[in-house]
Amino acid sequence: MRLLVLRCDAPHINEFPALSTSAEIHDLPAVPTRKDLKILDDAAFDVLPQDPTPSLDEIAKQPDVEHLSSPKFAPQQPETRLRIVVIGSDAALSAVLTRLMRADNLWAEIGFVPVGPSTAAKNWGLPTDEAAALELALTGLVNPAPLIRDDAAVAVAGSATITNWEPAEITGEVIVDDHVLIRHEAASKAPRRGVYGARLVPMLDAPGIAAVIMDTPLPGEVPSRSLFPRPSGSVIPESFSTGRAMQAGGPSLQIRVDGISRKRKVERVTFYRHLRDLQIVRP
Repeated sequence: MRLLVLRCDAPHINEFPALSTSAEIHDLPAVPTRKDLKILDDAAFDVLPQDPTPSLDEIAKQPDVEHLSSPKFAPQQPETRLRIVVIGSDAALSAVLTRLMRADNLWAEIGFVPVGPSTAAKNWGLPTDEAAALELALTGLVNPAPLIRDDAAVAVAGSATITNWEPAEITGEVIVDDHVLIRHEAASKAPRRGVYGARLVPMLDAPGIAAVIMDTPLPGEVPSRSLFPRPSGSVIPESFSTGRAMQAGGPSLQIRVDGISRKRKVERVTFYRHLRDLQIVRP
């Protein structure tokens, strides 16, 4: 097995007692850039110079896309496995998954060691203890899961949100498959509880996306104008919806993937399940 360990602003993790093979350790920024992640392209090409399996275009043209069912192991079976262990935040993992997805190298095995709070780790049931998470990432088995992406080709590791660009309730519509999750026009004043947007997380199985309505703004988004702190970060559990795709439209939307916002507001966005599954190491 060829093993790459990407320490994304995590130099304190420097002991790897579970290693039975030599690892290539790379120290990267907290959120690595495309240039930082060129090492992934090189490693994937070294391990699998020619992919003998159907391309994404060929899969998409199939009349019955089997991939839309439960997630499956990658059809690529290189003689030498490639495992990439990401040590860092959900945003760091998103950057790595995005790079692999755009290069169509999602056959690589992915281990994750969360540093700090992590929705991705919670979704996948990863250990909260760093040492235990590292041992699992290095020695555990792959258990495939759906990969969720947006229409800007950004992969979601832990969560994504759709909110208003300005600090206020959302104005617009959010649809999960054929279910209308949100159809709302913002009030002139931001209420303590209202309709502030939608939050999604990837599921462990089909159809792929789980979404809920946010009834308070994200922490720090809307300032409190009273002595009492404004509630934030909460959702409406009864609004829970699942689907393969989530679309939103509105005059001024802000899109965040794993806490990283797009640079500009948009009027529409789509999140959907990618045609390749994520080869994630998890219990």
